[in-house]
Amino acid sequence: MTFSHTQALSDLLGASRVSSAEADTHQRRFDRWCVKHYRDWRGQTVTAPACVVSPSTTAEVQALIRYANQHAIAVIPYGLGSGVCGGIEPKGDDILLDMSRMNQVCEINSTDLLATFEAGKNGLEAEEAVAAHGLTIGHWPQSVAISTVGGWVSTRASGQFSTAYGNIEDIIYAMEVVLPNGEIVTLGKAPRAAAGPDLRHLIMGAEGIMGVVTKVTLSLRRQPEAREVSAFYCQSMAQGFEAQRQIVQADWRPPVMRQYDASEVTRLFPNYESNGSGLVLMVHEGPVGRVTAELEAIRAIADTVGLVEADSSVTKGWLDHRNHVPEWVDLLNMGVIADTIEVSATWQQIDAVYNNTVAALQTVPSIALASAHSSHVYRSGINLYFTFACAPTDAAEMEALYFEAWDKALTATASAGGGIAHHHGSGRLRRQYLHHDLGEQGIELLRTLKRAIDPKGIMNPGNLLPEE
Repeated sequence: MTFSHTQALSDLLGASRVSSAEADTHQRRFDRWCVKHYRDWRGQTVTAPACVVSPSTTAEVQALIRYANQHAIAVIPYGLGSGVCGGIEPKGDDILLDMSRMNQVCEINSTDLLATFEAGKNGLEAEEAVAAHGLTIGHWPQSVAISTVGGWVSTRASGQFSTAYGNIEDIIYAMEVVLPNGEIVTLGKAPRAAAGPDLRHLIMGAEGIMGVVTKVTLSLRRQPEAREVSAFYCQSMAQGFEAQRQIVQADWRPPVMRQYDASEVTRLFPNYESNGSGLVLMVHEGPVGRVTAELEAIRAIADTVGLVEADSSVTKGWLDHRNHVPEWVDLLNMGVIADTIEVSATWQQIDAVYNNTVAALQTVPSIALASAHSSHVYRSGINLYFTFACAPTDAAEMEALYFEAWDKALTATASAGGGIAHHHGSGRLRRQYLHHDLGEQGIELLRTLKRAIDPKGIMNPGNLLPEE
């Protein structure tokens, strides 16, 4: 397909900002969604964008969006490509908007505990910048070193320390956004506001369909005075869930609370197996007195529920290696297609969600693994992170098995009353299941907002919204 706009974009933004070179377009054909890596691994065609535009200022983003809107050209915002739900799927006549050059630290304010970054700032670099001031963002997704602060906003991301520090919606203070007509809007001004609906939430979780996030201001915390770790064995997932419920509802807030079923203990912590038990890992941070009191109270709750204290070095090991994960192609080369599925539910629903979803995954042909752990805890409920792996003898069957596993997991979760998306977003992977969470009227409301904000439909078309 011929794309006739490359020269005009170069004239508008400068030749150094626009590239149609195969090395640039090929590298940004997709994000970390397993299916696209599978198709590429199989030698199937995965379409590349017509060109990659890499602005370095908000004004350049505006100029690009205005041009795209005028000519009705689709624009696909791209951070560092760490998404896992298919949010990046450019066509041959689309513009890929690479935000990685917009990576500056704009301000760090140690009095108000605020830091402003351009949206393309690498997440780990952002954390290191505030750490130099004795501060922390407190947002630690597993992808922290390969994701951007703008991507955190766009996917409503959650981090591993969220039980105490909150998810990204609890950390965002303000944002600058370029709308599909090229105009700028700044959302968020004060610590709290009653100035109508909170418009930041139109952008959070919109996955690039409502505009382009160009700057983000985050509310910080001071680095904790003390850190301790603990670990406990649970005889069943239900017993571990009950202990976590009592802990969080007693207003103790270990930033990390993770519970692994017996299968995951065998796979991830083989040196700590104990008679088929699960494991609950915790990290405790804050003032010394609070950490001491929290540990004492949690040990008492664990004892009451029947948990048995484990060697806390298992938690220290998790901290040291928590972001080390294999690449999809490594698993594919081993004959395995796999993924993780994060959902959530209330305390009364979570046992059924766990049991029914694991059972549903176990019915998938060639299933080699169906397990779960929890990683984010709330007063009213908890999340679950299901892991599945299929190992068919014929690699051509992998994609169908992958989608069957996802279908059975999300259907079982929804049937038990759970929410089908906790923090990875929806992308193209979950969009046809979104009605379970939003309802048909909620989806129509989302469509109405999209049509109002982006009447020409130029922003990341096909993403998030279910196919009509």
